[in-house]
Amino acid sequence: MDLEARSLQPNVKAVLLAKLREYKSDLNNLKSEHKRLASTNSNQAARDDLLESGMADAMSVSANQRGRLMMSTERLNESSDRIKESRRTMRETEELGVSILQDLHQQRQSLLHANDMVFLLLKVPYRHHLLTGKFEGKDEKEINEERRKKEQVKEIKMLF
Repeated sequence: MDLEARSLQPNVKAVLLAKLREYKSDLNNLKSEHKRLASTNSNQAARDDLLESGMADAMSVSANQRGRLMMSTERLNESSDRIKESRRTMRETEELGVSILQDLHQQRQSLLHANDMVFLLLKVPYRHHLLTGKFEGKDEKEINEERRKKEQVKEIKMLF
């Protein structure tokens, strides 16, 4: 068309060449728009294909994740139950320990009191001896006489 329009008379030639340029411009615009739409459609189709396969994968992954989540939740609940049981056992053990410590404290107090009483009982005759010069109502001669008799008894036992 371009060649035919150039070969025509100059007054018709200018009008036809202007229209020809306009048509070429329109054609180029249409071609670029067609390419854009075609690429968008192919991209959209590829995208849809990916999403459909992705959805199938997502559903299987989702089911897999749901199963793992349920197992994890079950394990967590079992662990919580074991912790509760351990805490209950710990409280019982602590109560038993407190009871044992209270009993030991009472026994210690009883032993300390008994020790104090024994010490006082042993100390009283000694104080009495210091104050009166007699030990349990006996004077020094009587004490020495008893010692001598005990020694004689030991000597006789050794002979036999």
